[in-house]
Amino acid sequence: MITDTLFLKIYYVIIQCCEYFLNNCEGDIMSILIALIPALAWGSVGLVTTKMGGTAAQGTLGMTFGSLVFGLLTLCVFVIPNSGMSFAFNPRIWLVGFVSGIFWAVGTAGQFVGYKKLGVSIGQPLSTAGQIIGNALLAAIVLGEWQTGHMWLFGTIAIIAVGLGAVLTALPDSAQPGTASANHEAKSGAIAILISTLGYMLYFIFPNLLNKVGYITDHVHNQNKGLDYMTAIVGPQSIGQVLGALVIVIFFMKEGKTMFEKGTWRNMVTGLVWGLGNVFMFISAANPNVGQAIAATLSQTGVIVGTFGAIFLLKEKKTPRQMVYIAIGSVLVVVGAILIAKL
Repeated sequence: MITDTLFLKIYYVIIQCCEYFLNNCEGDIMSILIALIPALAWGSVGLVTTKMGGTAAQGTLGMTFGSLVFGLLTLCVFVIPNSGMSFAFNPRIWLVGFVSGIFWAVGTAGQFVGYKKLGVSIGQPLSTAGQIIGNALLAAIVLGEWQTGHMWLFGTIAIIAVGLGAVLTALPDSAQPGTASANHEAKSGAIAILISTLGYMLYFIFPNLLNKVGYITDHVHNQNKGLDYMTAIVGPQSIGQVLGALVIVIFFMKEGKTMFEKGTWRNMVTGLVWGLGNVFMFISAANPNVGQAIAATLSQTGVIVGTFGAIFLLKEKKTPRQMVYIAIGSVLVVVGAILIAKL
């Protein structure tokens, strides 16, 4: 009980600090540091779910249970006390959050299948590259966040650098004979990553897109510099994640009989880690000093955490040539992140 109370206090202080910096700091350093928290959290997700064990279905469902805990915690501890009941339970916000959560469930299920078939050190970089390119371009084109030639030039260079860097970290050594295990199914793994990428793209852009088309008014969207709206969607989003995951696990993955075994409950830890990154991702997307295109790209620099963590913690083996690729790729990811942060 003491531990739970302490966790609640720490969580509340973190959110309050972010609100303070969003309201009082023009700059840029603190905004970028906050935008990098999802990279650390999400970069660890593949490592945590692999350590927790279980099937891809159990990982997906356990993660949604953990994110549900985190989402309801955000609703009760931050949104209701700061924005009031009427804002916290605005039906339009709940619909946006719920649908965004469904898209996320599709993305996560595909990603976990990809991890199981390709390995974390290959699946995560490929997923990252697709998300970086898709999310940044959607935000730039559909949401109109890049409005000058300078932003398009350096934004495009940054996307190419981060995407190429992510691909390099996953590049196999062509000089080595294939030693694929029965689980290492490249084709089906790549298809799973593609589906995952599409799901994540829609999950990222949906909350701001609904404001762009007028379903969410500017008054609601921009309240408290967007912080209230972006934190309010996290609760209903987590409910959509759970329901979406249940449908996918039961009807598509056909693992209804094993979905409540130990692997699922252990992966609630994965969901808590992911939930932390999710809150800060949407806080950063709402921050006018950052925006969705930059926030989405910076969040994907977690590929460095995931790749090196898989090598040193999960003991995924790499040849010397692959380590050179990974080193070059990591440098490109960092350079791209710095470029996009400058936008």
